[in-house]
Amino acid sequence: MTARLITREDILPLAEYGRVRDSRRREMSAIKQHRRVAVGPDVTFYFESFATMLHQVHEMLFIEKGGDEQLEDELRAYNPLIPSGHDLVATMMIEIEDADRRGRVLGQLGGIEATISISVGGETIKAVPEGDVERTTPDGKTSSVHFLKFPFTATAIAAFRTPGARAVLAIGHSNYDHMAALPEPVRAALAEDFA
Repeated sequence: MTARLITREDILPLAEYGRVRDSRRREMSAIKQHRRVAVGPDVTFYFESFATMLHQVHEMLFIEKGGDEQLEDELRAYNPLIPSGHDLVATMMIEIEDADRRGRVLGQLGGIEATISISVGGETIKAVPEGDVERTTPDGKTSSVHFLKFPFTATAIAAFRTPGARAVLAIGHSNYDHMAALPEPVRAALAEDFA
């Protein structure tokens, strides 16, 4: 299956989006509830889809009002984050409110993006970081935002799509070693990305 990418035809005119924005935001909040997984105390994964990326493009256009030029930039930025039908795609955020603590923690998590995986059905799917920008500085400080793809085999997809399957999202960094089993409503929602 090839990913359905966002095109100009999917974008509502700003005035029309403004009229439906509140209801769209409520709908998206309900959708995102089953696409979010916390792993440990400071990291949350937000699994993306065509719907979440379409919403993000609409929001960026509505807020920044950059017109056609901005639309092209947003499509280039967000289309790569739509699952292809054989992978899951996530935005991983290291969320620490206290700026001093955040700086200290990020300074200890260089390379975290290379330690992330999902295990299901006896297979382990290693995350592949989006290659647009290096997310770890030469001094070992990581970014608070990472974009990751999990390329599944056909066997792993079948296992993940099995109702009740145990799928575990893990971070194996020496300074942040945590894992979380995906709740069944999350697994079921993400399994639709393989349809």
